[in-house]
Amino acid sequence: MGKTLLTFLLCMYLTFAFCVIYTDARKRVTKIGRDAVTPGRSNFTYICDPARYAQLGLDIKSFPFCDKKLSYQVRARDLVSQMTLYEKVRQLGNRAYGAPRIGLPEYEWWSEALHGLSNVGPGTFFDDSVAHATSFPTPILTTASFNESLWNTIGKAVSTEARALYNLGHAGLTFWSPTINVARDPRWGRIIETPGEDPFVVGTYAANYVRGLQDVEGTEHYKDLNSRPLKVSACCKHFTAYDVDNWKGVQRYTFDAKVTEQDLAETFNRPFQMCVQNGDVSSVMCSYNRVNGIPACADPKLLKQTVREDWNLHGYIVADCDSIEVMIKNHKWLNVDNETAVSYTLQAGLDLDCGVYYTDNVENAVKHGKVREALVDRSLQYLYVVLMRLGIFDGHSQYNSLGINDVCSNEHIELAAEAAREGIVLLKNDNGILPLATGKYPSLAVVGPHANASIAMIGNYAFDPWNKGTPCRYRTPLNGFSSYGRVSYAAGCSNVKCPDGSLIGPAVQVATASDATIIVAGIDLSIEAESRDRLDLLLPGKQTDLINQVANASKGPVVLVIMSAGGVDISFAKNNPKIHAILWSGYPGEEGGQAIADIIFGKYNPGGRLPVTWYQADYVDKLPLTSMQLRPDDSNGYPGRTYKFFDGPTVFPFGYGLSYTKFNYTLKAATNRQPIKLTKFQHCRDLPYKNGTFKPSCPAIAIDDLKCPKKFKLAVEVKNVGNRDGDEVVLVYSQPPVGIVGTHIKNLIAFQKVFVAAGTSKTIQFAINTCQGLGIVDSNGNALLPSGAHTIIVGDGVIVFPIQLTYR
Repeated sequence: MGKTLLTFLLCMYLTFAFCVIYTDARKRVTKIGRDAVTPGRSNFTYICDPARYAQLGLDIKSFPFCDKKLSYQVRARDLVSQMTLYEKVRQLGNRAYGAPRIGLPEYEWWSEALHGLSNVGPGTFFDDSVAHATSFPTPILTTASFNESLWNTIGKAVSTEARALYNLGHAGLTFWSPTINVARDPRWGRIIETPGEDPFVVGTYAANYVRGLQDVEGTEHYKDLNSRPLKVSACCKHFTAYDVDNWKGVQRYTFDAKVTEQDLAETFNRPFQMCVQNGDVSSVMCSYNRVNGIPACADPKLLKQTVREDWNLHGYIVADCDSIEVMIKNHKWLNVDNETAVSYTLQAGLDLDCGVYYTDNVENAVKHGKVREALVDRSLQYLYVVLMRLGIFDGHSQYNSLGINDVCSNEHIELAAEAAREGIVLLKNDNGILPLATGKYPSLAVVGPHANASIAMIGNYAFDPWNKGTPCRYRTPLNGFSSYGRVSYAAGCSNVKCPDGSLIGPAVQVATASDATIIVAGIDLSIEAESRDRLDLLLPGKQTDLINQVANASKGPVVLVIMSAGGVDISFAKNNPKIHAILWSGYPGEEGGQAIADIIFGKYNPGGRLPVTWYQADYVDKLPLTSMQLRPDDSNGYPGRTYKFFDGPTVFPFGYGLSYTKFNYTLKAATNRQPIKLTKFQHCRDLPYKNGTFKPSCPAIAIDDLKCPKKFKLAVEVKNVGNRDGDEVVLVYSQPPVGIVGTHIKNLIAFQKVFVAAGTSKTIQFAINTCQGLGIVDSNGNALLPSGAHTIIVGDGVIVFPIQLTYR
């Protein structure tokens, strides 16, 4: 009661009716319109509430920015124009201080929602009244489902919980998620956060998840996208060419990514373009690193020209936290001082600083003539239009009823379990040993460093252990398998680093005495994480010894489960006949242990596919993490990267995954010819061809010169010829005409997940835009559509057919 009274008096003293909640000594959070002490009750629901202005002693009619009849752009312009320069710059950091003189409250921009709400970032916090949120599998596993509707549905669930926490005074409405950098190299520590190595898949995931987060039902096709209502605001990060964190002393804070225009357009930038243009994301975050010598957050070509103008972002651009400080102190870029640095970033198109460099230095930069105040106004208008679209100024009444019962609901917990089940990948199943028959194996040995995993399953950007907040619950592997038999447990290692073999003996003993053995091994955030890149692709410490000794001693079936984000070279297990089955479970979220058990015992038929290539261990000896080139570098002897450019041996390839049933494909219909009539304004572009190969008279046309209305179609019948119902992921690739120099081996252009009951079939229709499906990027970064014989490949080559593209 004392805390409630103290908080009330503090709010009255602050006059603009906002409460500052201290989550700990490090974090200070202000909540708009909600009494965080009494969940569900509010002092006011939105900024432009007439009663609120009356309470503040202000005449709301004096503030046109509260006039709902005006457009958001006009209102935001009026709001900014009413501020002094000092007040303006105080809104340019993640902690926006507000302007009490005109009734503008504080706002904290930084919250995270990578795979559920998180206590990382000061904009969201948990306490005894709101202690939990649903923690879904990390994106790398969710992506393995190849299920677009699932990605969107998770986004909707996360945004519902976000709105509920906002109503309860525990969150803002701007979330700096998702991470959509391509997993170029298996050593990168943040693969856990990404949707994998294919830029098309990454961009498709981004668009679907962002739509789930942002879309207000019924407004998805709004005509004026700058005023389209938002449920919450998402942010695609980190733009661009960012995938080195901390490798052999090379850190993201000093790294200069040397990238070709070809790789930028084709790989690094494509997911961001899809996120902006297909997902209509309301924010993009620039990265710490330099790109070809220029810090990403100070590059006008990247921010102003590409994101803002070419892609037409409807929102704001924000810096990764303390990026301006990093630019000055770590990169030492141009040896600029603070004022000059902020003037450069503002001119480059950076609207918001996660940090204090804008709030501390922009005022003097303007006064000293280093940057125009009009640029400050422009950035603030972008920011406040987003807050208006969120309803922070006018309210979104359809979300007012959301509260504590909408957080950790049974529906969301089941969705977390379903996401884990759909993503888990079956890598090996000798003689169809799986699924294990319920009741046939009454005693189960569940061993390994992840056998009782809980916190490890939720990965990063979930719940920082230094702050309050946990998932709804944990279903560990031990919990999951206990519902199928009598479980004996032994960790076998003190942690995933498994520094010695002292605990292997007890694991061997329980395996010897049990009817079946499940080994749950892998890595965790102590091996791969933000600021922690890997040095090798092997299981750490004595884990391999543990697995082999337990497998040799087991009297029944042995199943190995690997938790990881990046691939692990487990060739020893793949080739060991005593290890009968292998599954990859990523980091499967709060329900992960139950999902693993349900798959192993056949309650669910696995249908996930690997979203990254699993390379052999010696791959990392052949090239440094810091070499950004995707194509093979013959001058240095470096192999290519990702399935698109690497043709060497793998442990498991991209897109790999088994099922408990068998599917056959039949091509039912397909487009074989694509004639395109050119106008006098469309001119042929040259392409380099290998000697001895046919080169058309008109090798290619620039895609920018084509309207690209044409689509080619194919219909694939998927027949389940096994005796179990199951999901199948149909992957469609294209190959460019033979002979063009420097193109990809193959390129994923479409995918679809389909459920097929045993003994039945379904026909999947694909209609693929010709430019998107058959286009390439040349060495200068130009998107071209080559003429000639393209090849379409379905799955791992079970269907192959040509498409002849001609210009006339």
